[in-house]
Amino acid sequence: MRTQRWMLLAALGIAANAAALDVAGISVADTASVDGKPLVLNGAGLRKRMVFSIYVGSLYLPDKATTLNAVLAQAPRRIRLDVLRNLSADQLIDALASGIRDNVPADAMSALAVPLGEMAAIMKSLGQVREGSFITLDFIDGATVVGVNGELRGTIAGVAFNDALTKIWIGDHPVSRDLAKAMLGGA
Repeated sequence: MRTQRWMLLAALGIAANAAALDVAGISVADTASVDGKPLVLNGAGLRKRMVFSIYVGSLYLPDKATTLNAVLAQAPRRIRLDVLRNLSADQLIDALASGIRDNVPADAMSALAVPLGEMAAIMKSLGQVREGSFITLDFIDGATVVGVNGELRGTIAGVAFNDALTKIWIGDHPVSRDLAKAMLGGA
């Protein structure tokens, strides 16, 4: 009897480890492939604004990391946003621009004007991102590759821009401290 119970608990533990993480009803995969390279889930959490759940954000890296510098030192990397409510292009643009402004010194913002304009154009082309969609922001070979529902939507050159984009979620002034902590693996 004791052996059977131990075997059952061991089997449940193995099954639980193999299962994806569930955040706000979204099944978050424990791995991803970017540019043909395997990445592991570093962490995932919920972005809320007031009482509204906006998206589940997840961070994928070649190796687990608990600090911003350790994340920025790795490539490729992916930030995935699983959208939990309809978002207009303007809402996305405003949120991204605001998050970057909050985390980049004012004197460095002028260098990001062109890539911010390119990101705005990509977001405008989406129109509205519907609930149930997902956005991927992949850092590959010094550029940010933007995808929606697995479809390439645009590429923005520049390490500085991708670093600024990443800081929206895990920088000194993240969009949500709870989400930043979750994306950094609960560190």
